[in-house]
Amino acid sequence: MRSSMVAFCAFFLAVVAPSCVAAQCVNNIPPSNPSIVYQDHGNGTVTDTRTALMWKRCSEGQNWNGSSCVGEASAHPWSSALALAESVNYAGHGDWRLPNIKELRGLVEECRANPAINDTVFPNTPSSVFWSSSPRAGFANYAWSVGFGDSDGDGRRDRLSQVRVVRGGQ
Repeated sequence: MRSSMVAFCAFFLAVVAPSCVAAQCVNNIPPSNPSIVYQDHGNGTVTDTRTALMWKRCSEGQNWNGSSCVGEASAHPWSSALALAESVNYAGHGDWRLPNIKELRGLVEECRANPAINDTVFPNTPSSVFWSSSPRAGFANYAWSVGFGDSDGDGRRDRLSQVRVVRGGQ
């Protein structure tokens, strides 16, 4: 009995467990966004079970082919990104929006870089900057963004950045 339990545990750790975490964590850092916290709806969307937010798996401009995101992510100035997000009708939902800065930062995978996101859940995410809906207080021409490469921060609203949409929350 004990040997079969040991064999099962070894199998689980070697085969199953890696698929439950973010791909390619470095230096044995535990993932901050393991795949197991996302419920896959099988239609190009996932729900983060910790926040109840539903995310579109692909960046805007890309298409879900049933297993991955294909095509190039499109880049937009902030005002266009806000309008684009609100115009999305996908997977039977028309209430998509641009995430606020806290929601978007919640996707950052702390154990890796380039892209710093769980690329099992969000495949082919560019290692670039994505807009949030959060304006920068006191700076009328700036809004907060998240870099899934290495350039977090705020950016001029006329700068072109990528878009990922969310629904729920707020």
